[in-house]
Amino acid sequence: MKKQVVVVGLGRFGSSVATSLYNLGHDVLAMDKDEAKVQNMMGQATHALTGNATDEHVFRELGIPDYDVAIVAIGSDMVSSVMASVLLKTMGVPYIVARAHDELHGNTLERIGVDRVVHAESEMGVRLAHTLFNPNVKEYLELTPNFGISKILVPNRYDEMSLKELGFSSPRDKYGLAVLAIRRGKEITLNPDGDDRLRAGDELVLAGRDDLLDSLDT
Repeated sequence: MKKQVVVVGLGRFGSSVATSLYNLGHDVLAMDKDEAKVQNMMGQATHALTGNATDEHVFRELGIPDYDVAIVAIGSDMVSSVMASVLLKTMGVPYIVARAHDELHGNTLERIGVDRVVHAESEMGVRLAHTLFNPNVKEYLELTPNFGISKILVPNRYDEMSLKELGFSSPRDKYGLAVLAIRRGKEITLNPDGDDRLRAGDELVLAGRDDLLDSLDT
């Protein structure tokens, strides 16, 4: 369902979020006080404009209280980030996401009622640590401490081998990991069974404890 989203702050994080949401078909208003950053967003958002995110009148003139989601992507300027979040909360925007620069910033955002706080740098650090020494691990998502989901590129030596032959047959016999999906190009097989065969270049989505994911021989 198409949503109205305002993204405040057009650094690398904010511009990436705004562009991705726009490409997904949402109505995106991209804002920043830096005119050059706004110009770079032309054609990558529904609307892109220069504005002060700490000015309530600016938000109200743009109709922001009627938007579904607000994303405060201001990273290093903690004061502006908090002020913008407070204004959006006060105006009744239903769901507010804000990027935190550090733990203090994140704690402050949580206390003022931001619905979701994103620690972009620390989350990227976790992903890097889990993919650094295994070139076949493409992505990692932490669900809880010591438990996550990995997307692994199937190596050539597993070509045409079944999940059962690799020790992945239910109930997670060999590795203690759950196979959630196999992706082959645009095709996705959810909850594959032991007889499904892999091809080199497939993406295997696995869930389990970090120590088990890290010890997987890929």
